[in-house]
Amino acid sequence: MQGYKNGKINIILQERKDTELNSKPLSIENSPFNKVDAAFSSFVGMNNLKQTIKEIYATILMNEKRKEMGLKSSKQVLHMLFKGNPGTGKTTVARKLAKMYYDMNILSKGHFIEAERADLVGEYIGQTAQKTRAIIQKAMGGILFIDEAYSLARGGEKDFGKEAIDTLVKHMEDSHDDFVLILAGYPYEMDRFLTFNPGLESRFPFILEFANYEVNQLMEIAKQMASIREYNLTKEAERELRNHLYKKLYEKNRNFSNARYVRNVIEQAIRLHAVRVLQQSTYTTKDLIQLTGNDLQLEPDK
Repeated sequence: MQGYKNGKINIILQERKDTELNSKPLSIENSPFNKVDAAFSSFVGMNNLKQTIKEIYATILMNEKRKEMGLKSSKQVLHMLFKGNPGTGKTTVARKLAKMYYDMNILSKGHFIEAERADLVGEYIGQTAQKTRAIIQKAMGGILFIDEAYSLARGGEKDFGKEAIDTLVKHMEDSHDDFVLILAGYPYEMDRFLTFNPGLESRFPFILEFANYEVNQLMEIAKQMASIREYNLTKEAERELRNHLYKKLYEKNRNFSNARYVRNVIEQAIRLHAVRVLQQSTYTTKDLIQLTGNDLQLEPDK
């Protein structure tokens, strides 16, 4: 408020009666990001994603502290758009976020609903909005994940996919307090998709790039996948797999599925290992856990 004194305007700030801003220091645990680090410890790379989650988590903590001090706090809008090739971890991350957001008290249920075009788009007028609203209602309190989201726009202006997009956009605004939408797909196609609806991009405060893994990262993933199943790769197997992955990445095949491809290689190696060991007359514990180069069977055209 303003007051006059000696011909001068004095600015009088409204005092807070409930607490003084600097009356006591904020108490935060010594390592506030332990939960985030633990949740994503098994995720190779993805530094930008991990930093984004830490920012979200920190903002939530600060909002709680601000409430305690009588300050305003605001609810975050957490709709996300993931851009990346297959096998770069988009779906896995989305599932993890559903649980994380539940643990953070952002989402009331923390469940994960995965949908595709057929789940949203109807065959006649009026059916699409109904189907899309039903999926959103099912996802309330959790995360709705739509992979290859650009398929909703593939039919152009006259396609019912546009109605699905418009319905999603409306509910992104109306239901953001307890609903998170994550759209995902190839980088180029997702960039084009964002131009389909004028207000679409602005509704995603988080647009994350999922880069292709490098060879060292893919090797780390391979060893991690084997270790979880209580197997390990021999030095020979590691060398052959590394050389094979170098070739695959050098080819720059757009459909190379990154970690998904590595998972398939490991799972096939385990099956071939089982056949090999079963044919032996005797075997040791070491025989049961070691995957060799022969078990990988990495043909040039694989």
